[in-house]
Amino acid sequence: MSRIFPAAPRALLMAACAVPALLSTPALAETNDTPTAVDSIIVTARRNPEDPAVTAEARARLSRTPGAVAVVSAESHSDRFTQSFADTLRNVAGVTAQRRYGEESRLSIRGSGIGQGFHQRGVLLAQNGVPFADADGFSDFQGVDSQSSRYIEVYKGGNALRFGGAQLGGAVNLVTPTGRTAVHQNLYQLEAGTADTYRVRAEIARAADRWDVYAAATAMQSDGWRDHQNGEQLRGTLNLGYQFGEDREVRLIGQAADIKQKIAGSLTLDQALNTPRRASASAVAGDNARDVSLQRLALQTRWRFDDALLFEGAIWGWQKDLYHPIFQVVDQDSQTWGLYGRFDWNGMVAGKRADAFWGLNWRDGEMDALRFVNLTGRRGTKTAEGLQAASSSDLFAEGRLFVTDELAVVGGATYGRATRDYRDHLNPANNAKTDFDWIAPRIGVLWEDAGGTQVFANITRSVEPPHFGALVQAPYPQFVPVEPQKAWTAEIGTRGRRDNLAWDVALYRAELTGEMLNFTVSPDVPAAIFNAGDTIHQGLEASLEWTAPEPVLGGRLTVRPVWTWSDFRFDGDPVWGDNRLPVIPEHQIRTEATWRGPRGLFIRPSVEWRASKPFVDYANTMKAPAYVVWGLSGGVDVTDHVSLYIEGRNLTDKRYVPEMSAITDARIASSAVFVPADGRSVFVGLRLSY
Repeated sequence: MSRIFPAAPRALLMAACAVPALLSTPALAETNDTPTAVDSIIVTARRNPEDPAVTAEARARLSRTPGAVAVVSAESHSDRFTQSFADTLRNVAGVTAQRRYGEESRLSIRGSGIGQGFHQRGVLLAQNGVPFADADGFSDFQGVDSQSSRYIEVYKGGNALRFGGAQLGGAVNLVTPTGRTAVHQNLYQLEAGTADTYRVRAEIARAADRWDVYAAATAMQSDGWRDHQNGEQLRGTLNLGYQFGEDREVRLIGQAADIKQKIAGSLTLDQALNTPRRASASAVAGDNARDVSLQRLALQTRWRFDDALLFEGAIWGWQKDLYHPIFQVVDQDSQTWGLYGRFDWNGMVAGKRADAFWGLNWRDGEMDALRFVNLTGRRGTKTAEGLQAASSSDLFAEGRLFVTDELAVVGGATYGRATRDYRDHLNPANNAKTDFDWIAPRIGVLWEDAGGTQVFANITRSVEPPHFGALVQAPYPQFVPVEPQKAWTAEIGTRGRRDNLAWDVALYRAELTGEMLNFTVSPDVPAAIFNAGDTIHQGLEASLEWTAPEPVLGGRLTVRPVWTWSDFRFDGDPVWGDNRLPVIPEHQIRTEATWRGPRGLFIRPSVEWRASKPFVDYANTMKAPAYVVWGLSGGVDVTDHVSLYIEGRNLTDKRYVPEMSAITDARIASSAVFVPADGRSVFVGLRLSY
């Protein structure tokens, strides 16, 4: 790396790198059985004997949810070049994850944040239950390190009640490895690929008596496939735990990141398809970039009082510095802190088997928000200076009662409250303050037979209050009157495994009032936000996994098709009528076939098919093209401890646009809103593990 990183991330990196030397003595080395890799993301109540124990336990826990959920194990993407949710969540039905640049992606579940052309809202994004979002609920992706996750939990739609979440899209929770659950005790990984991309990573995991530790450090740099898209980053994770007995522990988790990322900007459709490597003229002129320094610290506990009652909780805080030259230089310094606690209980009620959870999730924080005239990426005259203070709290509870051995009824609710306080230091007349509160109930049923096949249904209310980006929209004074987005969602589905076939299918319909939608004012200015009238989000999510009953060419063949049908539209809007909502395609299909042979040999072809053309504008006058993209990856164990893998993406060098921002009417608004996909790319990885 060519630059000096700030002290805090550098210190954490040094600590992470020092731990292998400190823990390499025989006294602290403890042999763990190497878990078997499994790619399935389908949650089934019946345990898969090939699952690593920690992932199987997560699947069993999530299977108690009367709704659509998924678990993505670290093994499913350990032999790929993963940088963002577009890599780790690409095989989860109902999830739209499209890369923009670096870690920045679109993350939308069931159409959440459908008009959000930058960063993320509508999904509770967390690691070990600790939010990645600011206190007002708005989040970005650069702080997320997908590689430092043992597995990823996906709670779709209203199924995020376990975290107190009431967002339309649900929750995505990354669970950090511990010294006892990590895949390997020692891991050293070197990756290289297209656009002069290089990444080196080291991990260690140790457990001895009551102590355990996991540490990881990553350094990466890339020129980017497009012009003006180069970046470099340094990340570190440290997870230190102490056990007081079985299922009783305290854990200190620290994370730090320093990221420098240039932004290539968006293009017109013609430019994106014919000259996709080019950066937008304004991005180059303003030297657009997004530089972030982030430090996070959490003190967590898991404490079992008896066989019936378990407590999990944490206190946490994090600090972020952002330097972001775009249409102006955005310069922000933010601090966020909070706590959460949740009790899990199981027992009997009136002679019937029952279980429940209840808890609190509270966040508070403030941001010094400054803007300056952009002088080729440098600060010019100050144009804005304000303090944004926000708080959020959720009281939540859910219980299950088995009215028969196979059928459970489920009920729960969350009470939420949020405050927004804005102080404009340049113009106090713009000062504003408001608060929101709501109750979001939930009912459901869950049927499960002795073989683990489940059928579920639920009705859930979701509420999403506006963040500061919606309330503070210059040049309008004080708060723009954006109201909370509310919805009722009904869902029915089934999941299970029979012999060589596993399935996970869910059908849902959400009726929204006041959906917060965005539209791009100009390519380099953050989008304006407004409340729509009534809108409808409905669709089908289907994942299958079939394994050939007999060996194929001496190996094991598994095929995994994923189909997402998304029908999102206005419902009698006075301006847009019953038009379709833009950006998300109606049909998206992805299929992978994996053949595994001796000595870790595997071959994995894949295809991604956008089978329909999504609209770009609310007026439904312009569509983005459909596309088919092919990929191929493979690998082999060179020795018992050394593995080699290679991944090829977009093998036909297809020019296409997977990501775009919404506009009002393409006939009258600028249509420079398309982010072209990378062309043909190849990545090679070498892994030493023992």
